[in-house]
Amino acid sequence: MPSSRRHFLSLTATAGAMAALGCSAPARISSPAAAGPGSGPSRGPEPTQPSTPQAPQSPSASGKKTKKTLLVLGGTGFLGPSVVEAAKARGYTVTLFNRGKTRPHLFPDIEKLHGDRDPAKGDGLKALTGRSWDAVIDNSGYVPRIVKASAELLAPSVRQYVFISSLSVYASHTTPGEDETAPVATMPDPTVETMGKEFENYGPLKALCEQAAEAAMPGRVTRVRPGFIVGPEDPTDRFTYWPARVDRGGEVLAPGAPLDPIQIIDVRDLAEWLITVVESRTTGIFNAAGPGEPLTMGALLDACKAASGSSARFTWVSAKFLEKPPGEPVDLPIWAPAEGETRAFHLRNAERARKAGLKFRAVQETVKDTLSWWKALPPERQSRPRAGLSPEREAELLVAWRAGRAQPKKTGALPP
Repeated sequence: MPSSRRHFLSLTATAGAMAALGCSAPARISSPAAAGPGSGPSRGPEPTQPSTPQAPQSPSASGKKTKKTLLVLGGTGFLGPSVVEAAKARGYTVTLFNRGKTRPHLFPDIEKLHGDRDPAKGDGLKALTGRSWDAVIDNSGYVPRIVKASAELLAPSVRQYVFISSLSVYASHTTPGEDETAPVATMPDPTVETMGKEFENYGPLKALCEQAAEAAMPGRVTRVRPGFIVGPEDPTDRFTYWPARVDRGGEVLAPGAPLDPIQIIDVRDLAEWLITVVESRTTGIFNAAGPGEPLTMGALLDACKAASGSSARFTWVSAKFLEKPPGEPVDLPIWAPAEGETRAFHLRNAERARKAGLKFRAVQETVKDTLSWWKALPPERQSRPRAGLSPEREAELLVAWRAGRAQPKKTGALPP
């Protein structure tokens, strides 16, 4: 795989996914730069097929309501709070297990257990011993050894282990419409626990985490593979960049072509569905990618314009221009070139999740709510977006595009 494509696949979805789930990640997310030699992860088999969804548990014979309990590993990042709110709304008693470092002020009314996912650090998982829950949702598993430890410890005390994985587990993104049976990425040394210079190990590590959970709790694991998780309170600013940029108006650099596909999932829709699979004890492997109807980059930008009421103008700049040297990687989040190694990056089959109850709100609602959240942030936060082009970089790229020249090196100033 050319280095530019590998760089895009590893950072655009990977780093942001880690931040979204509550793990630290680079603030900048870059799309392709110059092509060069390199190889991506090898293809490996995915042996486990999704099981048939089980029916929801019936009330006890005595007619008394059974207390529903849920453990969330993590819970205070981006996805976690939406999961907690969805669970509470459906009558679950929720317990969080984390280090107590990320937004510890959240949820003062629920039980919080502190420790470390790594059993070799501090008190490790000791706070979980001797306890039981109906299910656990693992929002913060990135290393197989660590997921193995939590899954083995909890195997006797939970009925179901829901592991939040990623679409990055797949070895290739070139075939449109591939489902959960597509080969997953592997690593030459499965004992490596670092993400790699360009996060090239993220996908293979997530795949190994899935397998570690399944080995510890055969037939009781739900492997959820989301794409881009978006919506209000997204700390990565990946999706937020577009509503915010269009809201500013003027000439907007629109990447690729209007019909380039896009797959996203609103964090609230994903959270609601996670509680659905817990209630029904649905296990197996699921691609969690939306929306419900095919979405394109053009339609997304139109939704941003409608939500903001701005007079923004879109200048479509080809993927070829955005990739060719000279120049540094271009930060255009969410979008992926609809050709070559990223042709099917936004074309995963998610029918299995839909049949298991996954529902999507309208993209327009996600855009509107995200923009409202963004505009309510303090001015100093809005002045320091964590993804996307700076106004200066966008302007110089547009000048170069109109002039038919190669993109300029990043200088912060317009070319002469």
